[in-house]
Amino acid sequence: MKAAVYHRTGDPSVLEVVDRPVPEPGPGEVLVRVAVSGVNPTDWKARQGDGSGAPPGQGWQIPNQDGAGIIETVGTGVDAKLVGERVWIWEAAWQRQWGTAAEYTVVPARQVVRLGAASFDLGASLGIPFLTAHRCLTVGETMPDRLDVGALTGRTVLVQGGAGAVGNAAIQLGRWADATVIATVSSAEKAQLAVAAGASHVINYRDEDVVAEIRKIVPDGVDAIVEVAAAKNAEIDRQVIGANGAVAVYADDDGEKLTLPVRPLMGPNARWQFVMVYTLPPVAKAHAVTDVAAGAAAGVLRVGIDAGLPLHHYPLAEAADAHAAVQNSAVGKVLVVTSEQ
Repeated sequence: MKAAVYHRTGDPSVLEVVDRPVPEPGPGEVLVRVAVSGVNPTDWKARQGDGSGAPPGQGWQIPNQDGAGIIETVGTGVDAKLVGERVWIWEAAWQRQWGTAAEYTVVPARQVVRLGAASFDLGASLGIPFLTAHRCLTVGETMPDRLDVGALTGRTVLVQGGAGAVGNAAIQLGRWADATVIATVSSAEKAQLAVAAGASHVINYRDEDVVAEIRKIVPDGVDAIVEVAAAKNAEIDRQVIGANGAVAVYADDDGEKLTLPVRPLMGPNARWQFVMVYTLPPVAKAHAVTDVAAGAAAGVLRVGIDAGLPLHHYPLAEAADAHAAVQNSAVGKVLVVTSEQ
């Protein structure tokens, strides 16, 4: 099979497309013929490493956590009826060598989810962004543990960076659950994407006073904030968080330090919650997978320009270019087509 592999960490050029034997699924595993592989910031950050050029943990690595394809065969202990199922994959490369940037991958059976008739493009876009967004929308003290139609009725959510992949996912999940969703963006073009995703209100933070505009919409503050730049937006978040509200921080602002004033945040009992999808509590991870799968099956989760998430396709031979595109902040979702669909 063809696979994108790196033997040392570094810039995108360390990725090489090579021939490797098709792996055999072990006990509790499935072999998936990957149709589409999704690329996320976490993928290029793992590939880049700490800048030392050190080899990955086991000497080589196929990158990319997310993907979609068809189950080809199963290992012992797995129901053989799964063979032939169209599935989406989550966390394929987490503490494993077999990511989705290949014609085939092996993953534990619990990390594949039936895709039904939904597109492989959608399936390859669900994992990291939508599971992260689900956690961000459910981690607050006054927020529900699960998302479904009506779960967020009466609640207002602020999505900082509404044109990013996680921001787009949070808008879609929030609107599905009937929240009022406010999104911030940096341009008119990104505002159009946030509207397409379903945002109730969009604020261009370069041209408008974010705090003033939010207070017009919800004078008592928002219930939850999905935060991509906690250090940069700390003062805004402080001023617009409502009583018992939570700020869910899922990105690190390039290592900047987050400083918060204690007294002003004690009154509303505000919470800053950090979110890392890989290490979520097992129950929260299970809820996220189940709810995201339900949303996809219901047809309410979408990708493409009409969903505010433009798609950028690369062939497997150009996996390095796909990684570079994400590293250079491509707007939309970068996908690697790994085999015939």
